[in-house]
Amino acid sequence: MKIVVAYKWAPNPQDADVAPDGSVDLGRAKWAVSEYDPVALELARQLADVTGGEVIGLTVGPAAIDTPLARKAALSRGLDRLVLVADDALDGVDGTRVAAVLAAAVRRIGDVDVVLAGDSSIDVAAGQVALTLAGTLGWLGLAAVGAVRPADAGAGLVVERELPAGTAVVSVPTPVVLAATADAVVPRVAGMKDILAAAKKPVEVLSLAELAVAEPGAVLTTLATAKPGGAERTARIFDGSDAAAAATELVGALRQSGAL
Repeated sequence: MKIVVAYKWAPNPQDADVAPDGSVDLGRAKWAVSEYDPVALELARQLADVTGGEVIGLTVGPAAIDTPLARKAALSRGLDRLVLVADDALDGVDGTRVAAVLAAAVRRIGDVDVVLAGDSSIDVAAGQVALTLAGTLGWLGLAAVGAVRPADAGAGLVVERELPAGTAVVSVPTPVVLAATADAVVPRVAGMKDILAAAKKPVEVLSLAELAVAEPGAVLTTLATAKPGGAERTARIFDGSDAAAAATELVGALRQSGAL
């Protein structure tokens, strides 16, 4: 089984500078594997260990994603090899464009059975790329995946989905794109042995020209940014001279507001 993990090497918004107009400057932010993607990496490794498969990391972005630190951070988490689409033309592009490039790379890798992705990226958090990728490839796509294993008989996978109504267990054919929940598994912590081994694993770096990705039919343009509005808060002071009466009044007010 050939498993691809689509992950993102991204700046951490916690390190960002926010201007008075709400615009965000990530120039000083530290880059890392996006917060939820290690879960997808771990799910892929566990599935590959059961099936005897291969796990291939795949990420796209500007040239800044191709650094020794970025390579080791991903390869030390259980990947067998890595494919990078590093091109400055991909800096800041929208999720539809990212999905198109990922789809082209998946086709180039060839014979892929499963693509796993995290719940969302740490910097944009739109949560749209995985299912857009599935649509671009013409594959089945499932979100909210909490567990995955090979089917007991025949081809395909058994997938557990964590839905608002409960856990749904479904049988799915391959190829398929799966987006994992943020808490599906506990990701492994890379040790020194993993980090040293990462330096010896194969890495393929591709450009957009090599993938021949068609220009997008529509481009997302940010028209404006603004700070989120502050929540309205109700301030009420109760007379504490009679503690019992004040407590009764407080409970009544909380019930009236729906807090109790």
